[in-house]
Amino acid sequence: MKRIIAQARKELTQFSRDRLTLALALVLPLILLVLYGRAIAFSVTGVAIFVEDYDATPRSRAYIETLAASRTFRIVALPTGMRTADALAAEAVRAVVTIPTHFERDLARGRDVDVQWLIDATDANTANILRGDAAAMTQAFVAQNSASAKPSIKIETRLWYNPGRESDKYIGPGVIAVVLALFPPLLAALAMSRENEQKTILQVYVSSISAREYLLGKTLAFLVVALAEWAVLLALGLWFFGLWFIGDPLPFLVGTLIYLFCNVAFGVMAGAAMPNQAMTIQAVATVSFVFSFLLSGFMFPLSNIPAGLRWIANIVPARYFIEIARDAFVRGSGWSAIWQSLVSLALLGTFFLFVAWRKMRKMQVEI
Repeated sequence: MKRIIAQARKELTQFSRDRLTLALALVLPLILLVLYGRAIAFSVTGVAIFVEDYDATPRSRAYIETLAASRTFRIVALPTGMRTADALAAEAVRAVVTIPTHFERDLARGRDVDVQWLIDATDANTANILRGDAAAMTQAFVAQNSASAKPSIKIETRLWYNPGRESDKYIGPGVIAVVLALFPPLLAALAMSRENEQKTILQVYVSSISAREYLLGKTLAFLVVALAEWAVLLALGLWFFGLWFIGDPLPFLVGTLIYLFCNVAFGVMAGAAMPNQAMTIQAVATVSFVFSFLLSGFMFPLSNIPAGLRWIANIVPARYFIEIARDAFVRGSGWSAIWQSLVSLALLGTFFLFVAWRKMRKMQVEI
């Protein structure tokens, strides 16, 4: 145990002497968190639309006012002389709404009224959101203004867990998980590969310290660094995304410790296997960051990923921590909902450390 602690103290001493690395390790995660928090948004607001009202009646104006009251749409006027088709092509507006003549008369008589929506579908996701919001607002307007009998079945919907539909509560936990998936393993991997590149690892091979003690010391040192990064990220994330714990925070704290151990163990494994730092940076950035960004459920549900790729998500640690973090900050279900994620993270971290030990042990025996 003394050798493990001594190894960890040596790593922390070397790390603290490098002021630039220390600053980057604590500042870059904060920059990424702010960038992702502001650049990524699933809500669509303030979309410019143009309305052509050929009826010009109180009911048609009421329909326009209903659209204007929405956060999704922003009604604008076209520049003089510009046609609607040109406005869509020039992206001056994202949709053109045409209200036909006899809109009020047909609505009062209970007849079907066709209001045309021309939506720019260059961005398919935004187009689907606009179409859904347009349909919902039109149905609400018709229910209030139509002379026909109201339906006998009325649907009442209540949004659970996140009634305000705040996208930050969904994005925030994922951003914290993805940022922590990059920096702790990268720092640990660079520390390992640096010794391989500079051949100082030979001193370890011929010394009395075992591979197990050496790896545990490295892991412990960079686990401390990872905890410092997590504390800084969490403090900013709680304020920046407006998050707070729902229910017992202990499952989240335990899950964080296991997740950081898993990430550091992956970095130690990558550093033990890579001969130089350049290769290590590429490997960790590709595997840890890209997989965590795309195959963890951060951007979209795992069920939307093709089955041929979905299995990879089972070995992505961020996938499990995102489930833990979102439960802690949005649902609050506790241990019963996340215990499987905790077990999976622990198994992955143990496997990564075991592979690194096998690699180190083999080299030590050969020396």
